[in-house]
Amino acid sequence: MASYKLLWSDEFDKDGKPNESIWQFETGGHGFGNGEDQYYTDKLDNAFVKDGLLHIVAKKEAYENRQYTSAKLTTYGKKSIQYGRVEVMAQLPLGKGTWPAIWLLPNSFQKGVSWPLCGEIDLMEHVGHNPGVVHFSLHSKSYNHHNHQQPTKVIEDQSLATGFHEYAFEWDEEQFSFFTDKRHYVTFHKGDEHRMTDEGGWPFDQPFYLILNIALGGWWGSTIDDSIFPVSMLFKYVRVYERSE
Repeated sequence: MASYKLLWSDEFDKDGKPNESIWQFETGGHGFGNGEDQYYTDKLDNAFVKDGLLHIVAKKEAYENRQYTSAKLTTYGKKSIQYGRVEVMAQLPLGKGTWPAIWLLPNSFQKGVSWPLCGEIDLMEHVGHNPGVVHFSLHSKSYNHHNHQQPTKVIEDQSLATGFHEYAFEWDEEQFSFFTDKRHYVTFHKGDEHRMTDEGGWPFDQPFYLILNIALGGWWGSTIDDSIFPVSMLFKYVRVYERSE
């Protein structure tokens, strides 16, 4: 069994703006390839730390070309991850139209390698019209949601719709294992039934950066219930470990 040592973490113990040595705001309102309806701002009222928690807040308000605002925090250019273990303790937002996610893209995506060739790791996705159902997924050129062949594990557990839960994965050169509240749910192996052995199937031997966000609407978030706002996703910690030999 692999052992790990802490590489870096954010315990959200300092009120105010998210730690600038770890996080940056990704801004924009162009739909992000999914027809999303929010504008991601860098405003403090859309993402802030208070009382030991990171708050990402989605709001109903006109901003630039959109009628909703939210925040998208990434570690790009600050912290990279390649192999190891990632743990995120989060409380999901509720309400139809919400699409919160904890996920990763490779640094190469920011340098011009297109999606899905670059690869994507989804540690947790949830849509508000299907509360208590979370998804773990991997995306690549050969296996992605456009061709409905991505490796995915769906968990249906209504307790996940309330309170804090830890979402985690362990990653090495051959596999990903996904966990919720320390319980192992699935392992995706390189070269298993998906035969993810070439670059098009396994683009995961490179550094990735972490993303925390609430999207709204879009092709999966669907119709937005305006009565839910403001709505928040809360985080107690993010912990990233490297393997300890």
